[in-house]
Amino acid sequence: MSLGFVTDVLSWLLLVAGGFFFLVGAIGLNRMPDVFTRMHAVSVGDTLGTGLLIAGMALQAGPTLVAVKLFLILLVIWFTGPVATHALARAALQDKLLPLIANRSGKLVEGDPDKVAPRASKTTAKKEA
Repeated sequence: MSLGFVTDVLSWLLLVAGGFFFLVGAIGLNRMPDVFTRMHAVSVGDTLGTGLLIAGMALQAGPTLVAVKLFLILLVIWFTGPVATHALARAALQDKLLPLIANRSGKLVEGDPDKVAPRASKTTAKKEA
């Protein structure tokens, strides 16, 4: 086996794994019951899928300027993705959307705002008063 063949196989494995995580995130977006679990499914799939896809592309590019640019793109996505997800979750809480929590019988019910996000519910109560 040549080094080029091993690099090709490894990069294709990374690309397929990255595509798999994007697919799982898309399925989670459609299947999850509320906005918070949907955001979680997409953000985890997006972060891991992007890392694997860019790692596979960087292996194909080799030690070139293209690999450096791919790494910089990865850093931007890894820093902005979680921040955007957090901002969406805070906006959903401010809009009085509460996450679903399983009660003792296993049914999903809306969570208590003081238990879910104490600071968000207090700031919302201050603004309403």
